[in-house]
Amino acid sequence: MKKPVVAIIGRPNVGKSTFFNFIAGKRISIVENIPGVTRDRIYEDVEWRGRIFAFVDTGGLEIDSKDSILMQMRRQVEIAIELADVILFMVDAKDGVTANDKEIANMLRRFGKPLLLVVNKVDNIGEPPPEVYEFYNLGIGEFFCISSSHGLGIGEVLDRVYDLCPESKFEDDEEDIIKVAVVGKPNVGKSSLINKILGEDRVIVSDVPGTTRDAIDTYYTIDDQKFCFIDTAGLRKRGKITDNIERYSTMRSLRAVDRSDVVLVLIDATEGVTEQDTKIAGYAHNQGKASIILVNKWDLIEKDSKTVEEYRNAVYNKLGFMLYAPIEFISAKTGQRVNKLVDMIQRVASTSETRIPTGMLNDVLNDAMLMVQPPSDKGRRLKIYYMTQVKVKPPTFVIFCNDQKLFHYSYLRYIENQMRTNFGFEGTPLVFIVRERNEDDK
Repeated sequence: MKKPVVAIIGRPNVGKSTFFNFIAGKRISIVENIPGVTRDRIYEDVEWRGRIFAFVDTGGLEIDSKDSILMQMRRQVEIAIELADVILFMVDAKDGVTANDKEIANMLRRFGKPLLLVVNKVDNIGEPPPEVYEFYNLGIGEFFCISSSHGLGIGEVLDRVYDLCPESKFEDDEEDIIKVAVVGKPNVGKSSLINKILGEDRVIVSDVPGTTRDAIDTYYTIDDQKFCFIDTAGLRKRGKITDNIERYSTMRSLRAVDRSDVVLVLIDATEGVTEQDTKIAGYAHNQGKASIILVNKWDLIEKDSKTVEEYRNAVYNKLGFMLYAPIEFISAKTGQRVNKLVDMIQRVASTSETRIPTGMLNDVLNDAMLMVQPPSDKGRRLKIYYMTQVKVKPPTFVIFCNDQKLFHYSYLRYIENQMRTNFGFEGTPLVFIVRERNEDDK
């Protein structure tokens, strides 16, 4: 059964993200004293009294705004409400009841879902100040006074959430989910790609670079396989990160790669591989992540019979460390070849979990040494005793030899190529650890 979903709703700058970060126990949502900083739905599992709840932080809700991004933010909030089992409506005690609060309250009541009014920024212990009682005018009834920044009163809110979610309905279910991080420069089409895969507008799309500022988890199931797509803020060059919001976003993008199983590296077909693309792909490679290179906006390129092969060679020339990663030419806008991606993701995710029996590994190793003799230096030859696999994600192998200094990088690359020829390993880096062992201890 699914975990209960709790959506945190309210106008901008009432402290929703501070509350969210406090209950999650870590700084997940961006917190700045600037209205509108949180733009998309952010999910995090929170444990309370032995049960797991999925809390959703949302962007500030402005009912009557005609701004295009704020209108999309409103749609994101509506989606969060539709998915929610319990709604926390947060207001600011210091501001009192505003016209926007009244409009939000009217909207939330129409959904007919369990609704808790949370009055934030009540920073003193003891009896709440008399002015908070004006929030009864919102027509929601009982309210909870809290201080997100000081952690006051939050336990009472979570207790009430617990009571509103019957345990029998929400048994936690261990699920085999493939986590997919979508990374690339700003405005390369990451959000558009996720929306096209999902078939709905789950992530804000705008031609304004930097629209996505947080890493957003979006869940999707096809043919009984569950996916978690992590849309990330575009990664800019370090010198161009000029404000705290973008700095947090860049950190979040790198963390999204860290917790992913598969990384989709998006490249703008109209620009080719840039220095920043190389750094993004290099980070995924260094973290040992299975990867797929996606050349987006392919519909904008004039083509002939040689274009694909020439472009593929140009990409691999710039990303020579990632020759194992398949390349697909797509258009997130038109949907060109997007339908292939789910199968590709499953394939490379499975490859990164491949285990090869020690006997088969050493058969390949012995054949490789017969074809190309190990190198020697000053009359002393490298002896390789055996190889074994010790990890997956990425596949990691330990090679035992007589002298690490004799194990030249080019010969290690030769062995890797033989491994890929025999076992495939499409889309995943391979890690080799060379250790010395005396021949007497062989």
